[in-house]
Amino acid sequence: MKHPLFVLSLSGALLTGGIAYAHHGWGSYDPSKQISISSAIQKSDWQNPHVMIAVMYDNKSWEAVLAPPFRMSARGLEPDMLKPGTQVTVEGYPSTRVGNEMRAERIIVGGKSFELR
Repeated sequence: MKHPLFVLSLSGALLTGGIAYAHHGWGSYDPSKQISISSAIQKSDWQNPHVMIAVMYDNKSWEAVLAPPFRMSARGLEPDMLKPGTQVTVEGYPSTRVGNEMRAERIIVGGKSFELR
């Protein structure tokens, strides 16, 4: 290879660029419109960069963006607590870009409230 440093640098930039693109900022959520959804979990996805759950709200499926898995575990939440069928209340803010998506600030599971931020 003529330029191994260039290839390594380009590979690193592409990898980190993809990760940065996958992780969105919180500016696309409207903090002036807090919503609370009480529903059984329809679907759950426990992976980086954020745990996601699907819940029903106004007869539509909503995706709730929760905290990263390490933060969820640090606050006492584990994947088996967010299985489909589990009743939860999710409080947070709706997306200004994606219909039926919210950023969750807290989740109540089994009568216990967990702060996510």
